[in-house]
Amino acid sequence: MGRLRLFLPLCGFLLLVVMLWLGFSLNDPHILPSALLQKPFPGFELPSLQDAEKTLTQEDLKGKILLVNVWATWCPTCKAEHAELMRLKEQFGLEIAGVVYKDEPDNARRWLAAYGDPYIYNIIDRDGRLGIDLGVYGAPESFLLNAEGKILYKRVGEVNARIWRDEIRPRLEQLEYFDLDQQR
Repeated sequence: MGRLRLFLPLCGFLLLVVMLWLGFSLNDPHILPSALLQKPFPGFELPSLQDAEKTLTQEDLKGKILLVNVWATWCPTCKAEHAELMRLKEQFGLEIAGVVYKDEPDNARRWLAAYGDPYIYNIIDRDGRLGIDLGVYGAPESFLLNAEGKILYKRVGEVNARIWRDEIRPRLEQLEYFDLDQQR
């Protein structure tokens, strides 16, 4: 019995190491489950960045396959992904709608003037309510929608060349979004 007491701390330590190893080896933290997958994009009525007189709603997201990108000028990762979004628009004709998340519209307009505008339009989510309805953890996040406005995919973090190749493009190919041999 005395020897067993000597091994109890060692067994406890080994158990702790195994539990930590299993916990840290879980899936990619950028792949977070979303309760919105296979559900319609949440309802909203928010102003357009490009036309302050225009109000955009979830109906504006219907009718085409669309990538909705939540971004902000204060977000360094958004700046890192911006060139990739420009490339996807130019090379593949990918239609992207932006959600300007918790940011000043004038800052967003200056940003797009300086770095280019990959978006067909931008929704101003100044107070972050749409972000809350989407379950946004922070910018950037992206949502792939089908033509009915249903969320098919959620990406937490930047869209880069690897994410395009391994995650987004295969989903677009399944939707027959573009001809594999034809690039714009």
